[in-house]
Amino acid sequence: METRVTELLGIKYPIIQGGMQWVGLAELAAAVSNAGGLGILTGLTQPTPQALRVEIARCRAMTSKPFGVNMTIFPTIKPPPYEEYIDAIIDSGVTIVETAGNKASEYFPKLKAAGVTIIHKCVAVRHALTAERLGVDAISIDGFECAGHPGEEDIPGMVLIPLAAKALKIPVIASGGISDGAGLAGALALGAEGINMGTRFCATVEAPLHDNIKQALLAATERDTNLIFRTMKNTARVLKNAVSDEVVALERRPGGCEFGDIRHLVNGQRGVEALRAGDPQGGIITAGMVVGLIDDIPTCAELLERMVREARLRLQRAAGYME
Repeated sequence: METRVTELLGIKYPIIQGGMQWVGLAELAAAVSNAGGLGILTGLTQPTPQALRVEIARCRAMTSKPFGVNMTIFPTIKPPPYEEYIDAIIDSGVTIVETAGNKASEYFPKLKAAGVTIIHKCVAVRHALTAERLGVDAISIDGFECAGHPGEEDIPGMVLIPLAAKALKIPVIASGGISDGAGLAGALALGAEGINMGTRFCATVEAPLHDNIKQALLAATERDTNLIFRTMKNTARVLKNAVSDEVVALERRPGGCEFGDIRHLVNGQRGVEALRAGDPQGGIITAGMVVGLIDDIPTCAELLERMVREARLRLQRAAGYME
């Protein structure tokens, strides 16, 4: 499969593994890259810039293929040393970075000066147009179905993808709600030139997650996600479990709630411990609606080969309708 995305990134298939906190480690990124896609390390999963340097080196020892690093950059009260993380990426010779967050643009000039290809993740076309003007190389457009933060406008991929493809000159990568060859074919038909998957890659052999978590994803249906932080205008889509149900209930009570009321439930460390212990009910677990389409746990190589084969068949079948 050849698109502007495969050409830009130097990969065989236009399939990108999204940057996922606590999951985007060398084992998964290398497996996706070796399978012909683009693996992504999650920069802020590493506790320090030096730890990121070590993780990059570890990934490079596992694959000779291209891989990238995700850097999500938001304004916070106590921000991590973002510039030091960016320096670690550049100094380590990484040439592809996936960025997200409204403060990421501050680092675009430095990344571009170092020859880095930038994929910027957006949830709105107007933000994508701004990023294009600032010089990014491709846009990953996140539909409402996605895991994590879908924004506050609730625009699904069937609308957002063709809007972005029509508005932008640079390649569009479809993100959210894609798990198989049908999704890949649909994204291409809508004008995207590649796809980004997060939740689907969590349910693979190489994903660094406890098997109990993978089995929970396998058992979930399309109705088994919750939207939390809705009342705080910071919506996040996560797996439906005891903890996220409680968060939703607190947000919906008369008078709503403040972040302090749910802090103990959504604490990041609690989520990490749940992932490590294999307790699907123990903390917040990020997941998209696409869990309803996941019914096995393949290797990354098996997944990508199957997806490309299915996408070709779907596109050929669709073309046949026009004969």
